[in-house]
Amino acid sequence: MTGSHTQNAPNLTGEAQEAQQRLLDAAEEMFAQKGFNGTSIRDLTTKANCNLASINYHFGDKQELYEELFRWRLREMRDSRLKAIKAVMTGKAKPTLEKLLHAYAVAFLEPLSDPERNWRFMQLFARELVEQRLSRNTFLEEMAAPIMAALEKAIAAVCPHLDKRNVQMSIHSIVGQLIHVMHAKAMLEGGQGRAIATFDIDEAIDHIVKFSAAGIRAFAKGDKK
Repeated sequence: MTGSHTQNAPNLTGEAQEAQQRLLDAAEEMFAQKGFNGTSIRDLTTKANCNLASINYHFGDKQELYEELFRWRLREMRDSRLKAIKAVMTGKAKPTLEKLLHAYAVAFLEPLSDPERNWRFMQLFARELVEQRLSRNTFLEEMAAPIMAALEKAIAAVCPHLDKRNVQMSIHSIVGQLIHVMHAKAMLEGGQGRAIATFDIDEAIDHIVKFSAAGIRAFAKGDKK
């Protein structure tokens, strides 16, 4: 967030930083379960084992805590994905479309390594789509725009004959496939032998990379003509 509370975070003591993190963790769980309006300050501070004044001290108020929670999680995902793209494009080995897509897909699906936390954030994000408490620019500025720019540049470098619009549409296609895997993993793998489908993450990534790379190259050949 942009307020003074988080700007001073580096100056906090270790104990204060731990309290701030407990509040963020508690907020993610409680807002996902009960929604913003259904979660009280007391709910949050009790869950985080903090005093009632702690939210005001660290964040300003409940709304600012909510906003900082999203910024924290979006920055976390953004940095992981940008790091993966950079590693491929600046590594010693020659970058290829397959290596780039694979690295991005692994970073994108990394939250599935912690299914409970991933499901909480999906619940939280679903609530936000309905309640719309955030600025419309939050998702764009904190995550989507920086990643889109980096991925566009990287795909253009490894597949130079693809025009800009087809690069953008290819990225939307890849992201759509990855989002489906995230949701399907959580929703279709039912308990007690009632799974509609099972999703091995490595297998899913391999399929998406091969499918997407073939499609991108097909468009690149068309653009080249």
